[in-house]
Amino acid sequence: MPRSPTTITPPSDIDPKRLAMVAAATPNFLVMLDDAGRIEWVNPSFEEHTGYQLEEVRGCLPKEVLYGPDTDPETIKRINQKLHRAEIIEEDILHYTKAGQPYWVHTYCVPIGTEQGVAPGYIAIQNNISDRKNSERGLRIAASVFDRSHEAILITDQSNRILDVNPAFSRITGYSRQEVLGLNPAILSSGRHSGAYYRSMWRTIEKTDHWRGEIWNRRKNGEEFVELLSISRVHLEEPGQYYHVAAFSDITALKNHARELDRAANYDDLTGLPNRQLLEERLRTARSHADRQHRSVSVCYLDLDGFKGINDKWGQSAGDQTLRTLAERLTRALRSGDTVARIGGDEFVLLLQGDDNHEAVYQRILATVGDPVTVGDQNVSLTASLGITRYPEDGSDAEGLIRHADQAMYSAKEKGRNQYHLFDPGLDEHRRNRRNQLMEISRALENEEFELFSSPRSVSRIANFSVLRRIRWNHPQKGLVSPGEFLPIVENSHLEVPLGQWVLKEAIHQMNAWKEAGENLAISINISAPHLMDRSFADYLESYLHSHPEVAPGQITLEVLESTALEDTQRASNVLARCQSLGLQVALDDFGTGFSSLTYLRTLPVDIIKIDQSFVRNMLEDAGDRAIVESVIFLAQRFAHPVLAEGVETMEHARTLRQMGCNFVQGYGIARPMPAAEVLGWARKWQHRARSGKAGDLLSTAVASGKGL
Repeated sequence: MPRSPTTITPPSDIDPKRLAMVAAATPNFLVMLDDAGRIEWVNPSFEEHTGYQLEEVRGCLPKEVLYGPDTDPETIKRINQKLHRAEIIEEDILHYTKAGQPYWVHTYCVPIGTEQGVAPGYIAIQNNISDRKNSERGLRIAASVFDRSHEAILITDQSNRILDVNPAFSRITGYSRQEVLGLNPAILSSGRHSGAYYRSMWRTIEKTDHWRGEIWNRRKNGEEFVELLSISRVHLEEPGQYYHVAAFSDITALKNHARELDRAANYDDLTGLPNRQLLEERLRTARSHADRQHRSVSVCYLDLDGFKGINDKWGQSAGDQTLRTLAERLTRALRSGDTVARIGGDEFVLLLQGDDNHEAVYQRILATVGDPVTVGDQNVSLTASLGITRYPEDGSDAEGLIRHADQAMYSAKEKGRNQYHLFDPGLDEHRRNRRNQLMEISRALENEEFELFSSPRSVSRIANFSVLRRIRWNHPQKGLVSPGEFLPIVENSHLEVPLGQWVLKEAIHQMNAWKEAGENLAISINISAPHLMDRSFADYLESYLHSHPEVAPGQITLEVLESTALEDTQRASNVLARCQSLGLQVALDDFGTGFSSLTYLRTLPVDIIKIDQSFVRNMLEDAGDRAIVESVIFLAQRFAHPVLAEGVETMEHARTLRQMGCNFVQGYGIARPMPAAEVLGWARKWQHRARSGKAGDLLSTAVASGKGL
C-alpha cells in the first residue's frame, strides 16, 4: 500500500497528503536516504519493480541490495564521492532486482537538510531506462555488424535509391560510399539477366518480403562477378513506409573452385570426357528414363586393339594425342543425348539411349575407330573390341551393366579384332547360380555334411567283396541329396580337387573302421581327371597311406572315368604307374563311352576294365549293345585284364555275363548303394551264404526281386 513520506515538510499551500499521493502514483522509483546514505523510504513503484519491500531495505546501503556483478565500479566510485561531498548526483547505473534480474536506471539524487527544514539526507529519483539502453546496445551492435561484416550491405528506400552501404560493399564492388548514395543498385548490373528475371525477383519480394538467389553483377572496373544475394523488405510502424536491405557475398572464387572440383571429380583430364563416376550417375538417370519411356539403353565397353604398340613405337605423347582424337570422333559420331566416357587407359564406355538399329550403330562405332589416325608422320589404322549389354534385358544396376559390358568385350576380343559381342543375361544368371551353389557346397565341405554310400559287387559264387564309393549330401534343409544333383556343379571347378581329397580320406578312414570291426573289405574310389592330373595327387595319396600303415594299398582300386578326356595321357600314365608302385590297383571306368577307349587301353596302366551300364542294361534286347559288351570282354581278355559289368539288375543279365567271361558284376540286383553303417551287415550275410555254398542262390534271389539284398 502507498506509504506517506517521512519528515518532509510540504509547502504551506499544498496538502501533504496530496504530495504523498504523487509519490505513490509516479512510475519513477523514489528513494530517501539518511545522511549516512542508508535507505529510509522507498515508494510503491520501487517495491513493485525490484521485489524488495520497504521493511527489507530500510537501513541498508544501496550497494547492499541494488548493485550486482556487472554494476560499473567507476560509476559507483563517482556516486560515493558526490554523496560524501553532498553534491547533486546524475548517473546511469545498472541495478539488480531481488530475483537477480538486471535493469538500468537514470538516477537524479539531491541532498536535503536544514535549508528545507528537515533532517539531513538525500532524495533519489530513478527512471527505468532499460529499454533505451537495450536499444542503444542494439544500435551499437548493428552498427558494428554493418561496418565489420564481410558481406556487402546496402540500404535503399521505397524508390530503390541507395541510402547507405557498408565498407564491404566498397571492397567487393570498387564503388565508394559517396559514389553510390542516391543511385539505383542497377549500376552494378552485368547485363547477363533478362528483364523477366528481375521482374520475377521483385514479384517475390512484393509477395513474401524476401528474395534469395545467385546473380551476376559487375564491379566498377568492369569485371563480372557472381554474388549470393539476399534482399529483405523492412516495414516501419508508419503505414506504407519500408526500406530494402540487401546483403551479398562474392562467391566467384567459390564457384570457380566448385567447377574445378566438379571437373576433377567427374571428367577425364586427358580427353575431357566424363569419367567412370559421372558415367555411372548418367547411367542411373538413363535407366530411370528408360523405365518411364519403355525404351532401352545400350552400354558399350570399347577397348582399342593393340594400342600399347603406339606408345611403344611413338611415345606416350603420341598415344595421348591419339586418344584425344578418338574421343572427339566418338563424341561426334553419337547423338547429343548419348555419352562417351573414358574410364582409363585405352578403354571407353558409350551410353546409347533409344531403340535404334543396334547392329548398325555398333558397326558405325567400330568404323569410327577404324578411320586412319595420324601418329607422328604416319597414318595408322586402329581396331577395337566392343562389348555390349542392353537394359532392361539386362536388369542390373549401373555398376553391373558396366561390368557385364566389360565381360562381353573380352568375349569380342576372343573372336578377333574389330568385333563386337552381346552380353547374355541368361548365361550370366546361370553363372551366378553356379557360383552360389559352389559357395554352398564349399560350406557343406567345411561343415562335414557329405557322406559316402557303398555299392557291393560280387564274383559269381566267390565271396569277394569290394565297396565303390557313392557320395551323398546331407543338406540341412533339403535332406539327402543324390550325387547327380551337385557333382555336375563341382566338375571343372575349384572344388573338384578338395572334394576328391575328402573322398579319398573318408574312404580310407571307413576301410580302416571296417577292419577294426573284423571285416577286411576292399574299396574302389572314382577319381576325376582334374583330380588325377593335379600335381599334388600322387604325393598326397602317398603321404596319406604312410600316415595309415594299417591300410593295405592292394585293397584300394582307383577308378578313372574313360569318358573323361585326359589332356596329357603320358602324364596320366605316369601318375597311375606311380599309384600302382604304391600297391594300388587301377580300373578304367565307363569303358566304351568315350572317344579314346583303345588309346587308354593301350597307354594307361590298367588292372580292371569296367563296362558301362548303358550297354549292360539293354544287351538282352539290343544286339548292338550285346556286341559291344562281348567286344569289351574280348579286348580285356586279350590284354589280360579282369572285367566288371555295371548295371546288373536281373539274373538273366548275370548268367549271360558269366557265359561271356565277365569276372565281376555290380548293380541294383546285387544291392543298392547303402550308408557305411549298413555295409558290415550286408557283407557278413553275403559271406555266410558264400561259405555255405549258397552265394549263387543269394545272387539269384537278389536279382529276381529287383531290390537287391
